[in-house]
Amino acid sequence: MLDVSRETAADSTAGQPSVSRETQSGDTASDGVPDTPLARAAHAAMAVRGHEDHWPRPKACRVISVANQKGGVGKTTTTVNIAAALAMHGQRVLVVDLDPQGNASTALGMERDTQTRSIYHCLVEDEEIRKLAQPVPDIPNLWCAPATIDLAGAEIELVSLVAREARLKRAFAAYDTSDLDYILIDCPPSLGLLTVNAMVACDEVMIPIQCEYYALEGLGQLLRNVELVKSHLNTGLSISTILLTMYDGRTRLAQQVADEVRSHFGELVLETLVPRSVRVSEAPSYAQSVMTYDPASTGAVAYLEASREIAYRAERISG
Repeated sequence: MLDVSRETAADSTAGQPSVSRETQSGDTASDGVPDTPLARAAHAAMAVRGHEDHWPRPKACRVISVANQKGGVGKTTTTVNIAAALAMHGQRVLVVDLDPQGNASTALGMERDTQTRSIYHCLVEDEEIRKLAQPVPDIPNLWCAPATIDLAGAEIELVSLVAREARLKRAFAAYDTSDLDYILIDCPPSLGLLTVNAMVACDEVMIPIQCEYYALEGLGQLLRNVELVKSHLNTGLSISTILLTMYDGRTRLAQQVADEVRSHFGELVLETLVPRSVRVSEAPSYAQSVMTYDPASTGAVAYLEASREIAYRAERISG
């Protein structure tokens, strides 16, 4: 007899061509999507890109400052990607880049040079925000008021101006926000005059918290500053959202930080955890948000779900 391998013998006795376990175990998932990694990735991409549904609009424009004086916790990344996700699902969004580094402006594809009129000119020279806001390429319903290096000197120049803490609030008051659903303010990693301006001008504060021990250390000072601004400058200010970022499920520390934040802040913490993602880090180098750079990546899907939570919370907040 011929020496036949067990694999060949098994196939010949079945009388059928060999079929992979993946194909045999389940052709389609319960939601009708083929149960393969490629199909799931494609479905996730369509969910982000395809405008499959329009999320509910708030009754009035929500002005949200994304703040945390600790650097590297994901403020800019959160601002840019949540703004993009909201705009992709029917919301009209303006991003105000209040960080002198201008990373949000870069990620949204804004051209910035020495001639660019930026948010600096709004704060120091009373330029109208409407004249500064530029449409974001490839994402309808999204605009950005960019930052340039001029903003680095704004903290010093603001000191001598009247009502220096309320310069941004005055600019928003002169802006017709009826054609906007969200204004997201990307704050610098400090608790100086620029961040105070953002808190005076907004209704809500969103705090991204990195799932590491050091991220919790400076949180107390930020909360005290929010309370000071609320007491003396903006009685309507509240912390509405806390987002856990850079979550690494392989470490016990990340889970401990997440549990501690949830136990302390309760419902303010979004259910969605934003994982560490190479694609999220790569996207700004292509002048894009991760929502357009790689909409099927874990980071994009996480920010999509976080944005959905924020949009549906609007009904509860405004109601």
